[in-house]
Amino acid sequence: MELRVLLLLLLCFPGLQAQIPDAEERQLEGSTLYIHCPYTAYAEHEHQKAWCRTGERRCEPLVETTYPTQSPYINQARRGKVTLEDDPVRKTVSITMTNLQAEDSGTYYCAYRSYSYRYLPLKIISLNVFKELHKWELDSFSVQCKYSALVRSTDIKVWCRRGQTACKIWLRTDDPSTRTNSKDLADRGLIQDDTHERTVTITMEKLQAQDTGVYWCALYRDFRPTRIMEVRLSVSKRTQQYTAKKSGNVSVQCAYSAPDYGAVSKAWCKEGDDRKACTILVTTNSKPSGYGRTPQEGRVTIQDDTQQGIVTITMEKLQAQDSGVYWCALYEHGQLLRMVEVMLSISEILAGTTLSGTAGTSQATPSGDAPALSSNVNTFVILSGVLSIVFILALISLITLCVRRRKQLKRRGNRQAEHTYDKPEDIAQLDSTERMESPKDDSKDLKYVTLNFKSRPIPEDPLYCNIEPSQAHRKPKDEDVEYAIIALKQLPTNDKG
Repeated sequence: MELRVLLLLLLCFPGLQAQIPDAEERQLEGSTLYIHCPYTAYAEHEHQKAWCRTGERRCEPLVETTYPTQSPYINQARRGKVTLEDDPVRKTVSITMTNLQAEDSGTYYCAYRSYSYRYLPLKIISLNVFKELHKWELDSFSVQCKYSALVRSTDIKVWCRRGQTACKIWLRTDDPSTRTNSKDLADRGLIQDDTHERTVTITMEKLQAQDTGVYWCALYRDFRPTRIMEVRLSVSKRTQQYTAKKSGNVSVQCAYSAPDYGAVSKAWCKEGDDRKACTILVTTNSKPSGYGRTPQEGRVTIQDDTQQGIVTITMEKLQAQDSGVYWCALYEHGQLLRMVEVMLSISEILAGTTLSGTAGTSQATPSGDAPALSSNVNTFVILSGVLSIVFILALISLITLCVRRRKQLKRRGNRQAEHTYDKPEDIAQLDSTERMESPKDDSKDLKYVTLNFKSRPIPEDPLYCNIEPSQAHRKPKDEDVEYAIIALKQLPTNDKG
């Protein structure tokens, strides 16, 4: 019943065909569309199937079967990038459109051909093929919108930004004196209509992150825009991140296209807490109107190398309140257009410089403090000092050991020369000692000494030595040798000196 009512409406009022879609399909350029249209038994055998694109009042078939489907075989037709398959078993027409482009946007329907050779819709589709653009700040883009031959050359074409309830017009072809009626796009947008090629060209320059959004190239009829093509624009910021030491300096470099912006004034400004305004601190030309005194005045300098396309900002004697978000920006016509966003953090003690960002981040090292190099030098000095102290202590310990060892050896030699052992079966420790006296009579061969030892219970193997009594005072002509037999293990020394 509903299908019959819809068919009657479409037949009696063909202009309603584009106003009553059964479904809306949104597809990115280059993607593929798949549509399935079921039908009743009435259209099963005796009718041809087609995929149409609607014009003002009629169906323009893109592809259709050449003969009615004979069950149970699938009837297939193909033309260009569109394929149609009619499956009588499932009673379904399937359409495939590949490599979609923005100009494919429009209203389509699956249809069967009646006995009166009119195309009757099975399912109406509103197809929106959109462009997707990814840009950086200060980039430009240009898009072309092709419109139908049914569109008059005198029709107004517009470029509008899609909101929740309406599309706000930014550019229009009937207002050539002003390139834009939007303050946000002052001198940054242009629309041109080539009526011979039936193409509208939109150009946007000096893009900013706030330009991100959904746009329509549209016809302006009945005081409202009707979409020709949709563009989804994404604009990303270039960012730098710095950490600097309090009372130190920091230097920031921002690159730009020298041919495009070399002659434009540059500015350095600081964002407010609300992130809605940026207070100008310094510019490359004379002070702008309304330029007030700031806490950074006298501590900020700016230099612009228009040949290389690099603007350099230096901030000196940094304070804690200098932390915040800054812009390197173009400054023209009293407006700021951000080139690079800089996030600056001021710390009491700087352990190192943080430099980070996402794709598109401009990487530069602050030249004011060179904190990373300073950190490496400090580490090297500390390590060298520790190693020097360790070396000196090791040298002192070695010398001390050598002196002590020499004294031990000297005392041990004297004791072995002065003592004899009385009982070979015992380990003895000297209890009392009688020194050998100097011989008064050189004619005697031997001298005897009696020694008393404390005996130790552990027997040890005897140790034999032949020594010369160097302690005995003799004349050089006396070459007689005195012998002593000592049987003991090396006695433990009692170091007192």
